[in-house]
Amino acid sequence: MTWQIILQVLLFGIALSMDAFAVAITDGLTYQDINKKKAFFIAIVFGLMQALMPLIGYWIIAAIELAVGELAGKQAIKTTCEVIVWVAFTLLLFIGSKMGYEGIKGVRHPEQRKPKSFKAKEVLLYGVITSIDALAVGFSLHAGNISTDTTIWLHVSIILVCTFVISLLGVLLGNVFNRLLKGKYEIANIIGGVILIALAIWIVTSHYLGI
Repeated sequence: MTWQIILQVLLFGIALSMDAFAVAITDGLTYQDINKKKAFFIAIVFGLMQALMPLIGYWIIAAIELAVGELAGKQAIKTTCEVIVWVAFTLLLFIGSKMGYEGIKGVRHPEQRKPKSFKAKEVLLYGVITSIDALAVGFSLHAGNISTDTTIWLHVSIILVCTFVISLLGVLLGNVFNRLLKGKYEIANIIGGVILIALAIWIVTSHYLGI
């Protein structure tokens, strides 16, 4: 394993963790009761999810090709990638719109404004949504004939570490912005909603434009 390959995988891991970074900023911005323990929980969840999805995708395609052949496996990759992109887009658009709506509602009706509290189940859901498109990465790794017992594990390990570090920074950065807003929960929700909607649009755009 050369240092060039390690550097390439490192850059790959950083690029893949950008979705999680955007949502981590949203979490740090909108959760009003963030502390170190919760910040680490968010980062760990995002890191594990981003690392597991490529591995799962790799194994799924390997199983399909073993069962029905390489040609059918390639077709499965194409079809599944399309589905994954639109599922991620729909979920992020829904959650972002809901978050933005709640923020706008809080602006219009200040007496109804409520601080958004940390929810572990919600973080787990965000972790799945932000990493679901990473299944396609696993498909690509298999198509590139990556060896399961070598490079695939290097990819997974680096993706995990990169996403954990970047997500942790995202949560802390979002929390800084939250403090600057000085308790304006509704503004935080609106900004968080815009970030998620923008991420949804980016996922679709980058998929079809090959960005």
